[in-house]
Amino acid sequence: MNLLEINDLTSGYEGVQILWGVNLRLEQGKLTTLVGSNGVGKTTLLATAMGLLRPWQGTVTFAGKDVTFLPAYARAKAGMVLVPEGRQLFTDMTVLENLEMGAFSKRAHANFKQNLAKVFELFPRLQERAKQKAGTLSGGEQQMVAVARGLMAEPEILILDELSLGLSPLLALTLFESLTRLKKTGLTMLLVEQNVSMALAVSDYAYVLAEGRVHLEGPARDLLKNDEVRKAYLGI
Repeated sequence: MNLLEINDLTSGYEGVQILWGVNLRLEQGKLTTLVGSNGVGKTTLLATAMGLLRPWQGTVTFAGKDVTFLPAYARAKAGMVLVPEGRQLFTDMTVLENLEMGAFSKRAHANFKQNLAKVFELFPRLQERAKQKAGTLSGGEQQMVAVARGLMAEPEILILDELSLGLSPLLALTLFESLTRLKKTGLTMLLVEQNVSMALAVSDYAYVLAEGRVHLEGPARDLLKNDEVRKAYLGI
């Protein structure tokens, strides 16, 4: 079953077209990766899917319902949760306060203690720093807070934009391992990531975006072996 379907999506900014008839499917319980070079439309696709940008043409369907023109806050309330590029934490607030901000819905608020225990199990370091201001954390720890805040919302789909950006290889590996653990819980995820080799290694299915169009798609392991992908993105 596809939890999210994007059909023939066309979008852009101020008359400049960025996306050209993009089609994308997220299968329930699977980790799907979207890769591509800078400037090909990955962030535009996420913004349009989340309702932050109005599409010119096409449809977005979530859990069988057309949400194409549903506002972003309503999509978030329904279970589409974005972990944005750059983390966008409340830096003067503590780790715990940032996590509390994630539990904005009635359902998530009611299950706050259980969800907090889960994210602390996933990221033990955050429990150690629960009372520390988010702005004083390392880049990797801040990214953990951003992911944990998204999980506190009890998402049906967790969308992660550039998870490993600016992180050391070791911290990036830690975060990718957390995705593998989350995948085992049945959470549906969409990952936009420039670390192509690592993203494809942990994903079930993948799309390659080029010049605003889906250039390639298929099982992630098949794309990892694809000569064109290896040459263009992995330098092999």
